[in-house]
Amino acid sequence: MSSTQSLVALIKAELKAQGLSYAALAQALGLSESSVKRMLAPGGEMPLSRVDEICRVLKLEFAELAGRLANQAPAQRELSLAQEQAVVADPKLLLVAICCLSLWTLEDVLARYRLSEADAVAALAKLDRLGVIELRPHNRYRLKVAKTLRWRPQGPVMQFFRERVMADFFAGGFDGEGELLTLVHGEFGARHARELAVRLQRTADDFARQHLLDQKLPAAEKRPYSVVIGLRSWVFEAFRDLERSGLGRRRG
Repeated sequence: MSSTQSLVALIKAELKAQGLSYAALAQALGLSESSVKRMLAPGGEMPLSRVDEICRVLKLEFAELAGRLANQAPAQRELSLAQEQAVVADPKLLLVAICCLSLWTLEDVLARYRLSEADAVAALAKLDRLGVIELRPHNRYRLKVAKTLRWRPQGPVMQFFRERVMADFFAGGFDGEGELLTLVHGEFGARHARELAVRLQRTADDFARQHLLDQKLPAAEKRPYSVVIGLRSWVFEAFRDLERSGLGRRRG
């Protein structure tokens, strides 16, 4: 995504967070709603003076908006094998790493978990050395990896997930407010599978964006959610044993 597109995405996210419609923004800018929609559409043109006017409506300094743009998740979407091994080897480090991916402050971590401040700060410092975060003064940090980080498919973290997390996650009823579990099987071409994988990644990106938007909500109004997205060419083992030989199908 280009810097211009990212800036437009930030503006649209802030409009949503403040409950401002395109119509309300158009009225404040003295423009038609259609003009605002074109301006914020993919490929739309927006002069810097217009960005300043939008910042005024949003009650934001341009420097703040630019800072958010600079702090957006970078392109790195996967850790190296050595990075994953280091993170998963220490339960406290893994915990703090997951909290960082959720953009928790040090105060949030200490309020929720029985960690000493020294241990938590040491974990932040190690994550900085590993290149996962950039540690800043007063124990603040910036993520150096994407929030939608893709763990290595056969790597240490996914192995930890399979052995220690998966059963606990799927043991739930998925019948609470806002919860969902569905399993759909079908057959289609590889090209369509690739297209579907791209759309599913967008769902993960939407989840991450909503998390960022809801950072402003009071803690009492938020609940922890996790989403697991999987798409695999696969036949259940018990069914594979019943398949006729010589069908020439790829087996998962």
